[in-house]
Amino acid sequence: MSVSMFGYGLFGRLRQAAGQDWQHYVSHPFLQQLGSGALPQIAFRRYLTQDYLFLIHFARAYALLATKFHTLPEIRAAVRSLNHIVAELPLHVGYCTGWGLNEIQMAREPEASETLNYTRYVLDIGHSGDALELLAALLPCVAGYAEAGLLLLNDPHTLIEGNPYASWIQNYSDPEYLAGVNGAIEMLEQVGLSRGAEGRFTRLSEIFTTATRLESAFWQMGLNAADGSVYRK
Repeated sequence: MSVSMFGYGLFGRLRQAAGQDWQHYVSHPFLQQLGSGALPQIAFRRYLTQDYLFLIHFARAYALLATKFHTLPEIRAAVRSLNHIVAELPLHVGYCTGWGLNEIQMAREPEASETLNYTRYVLDIGHSGDALELLAALLPCVAGYAEAGLLLLNDPHTLIEGNPYASWIQNYSDPEYLAGVNGAIEMLEQVGLSRGAEGRFTRLSEIFTTATRLESAFWQMGLNAADGSVYRK
């Protein structure tokens, strides 16, 4: 998958409609500093901890997606995504261990306001809307990380050798991960065709763009840790 393929179908239209919000998300200063290796480690640890909490709610959202479908192939697709997230959590925890974070410690960490805002927004869309609306809320995370990873990998200013964040960059530009993203984009396309996306584009775009802004806020939450601007309950 190349960056140009993110223009495909319904996803491409939603991405285009998000405009500068999308560009700010996939090229956020958090990512630029991560690519150069200059990101303060406290910012990355804050991000990793909150991302662990985020992934738990993301799994819940995919479990909810399965209940929104009515055909077995659609349900299987949602369950595959759910199983992938659940299977990835131990790998995420293992990666975090290398940064001095253990699962008990992360599970006890209070959710940041940015984590609460984002995850509860996605779940609210899932409870109040249908499968198509929930997918519109989920795709900015799924596909945005892939685009961000590819942009970093192809950026001549990105440092790989000696960069403590190199494995993170490589993970989200890995062919296996990109294949999963391609499947998610295609799922959105097919669900959109069967559920009247054309006549619902304004609402879908509103959901997609809001989720995109919340993704940017999640990056910023990490950066804020570097200057002491960390939300606590």
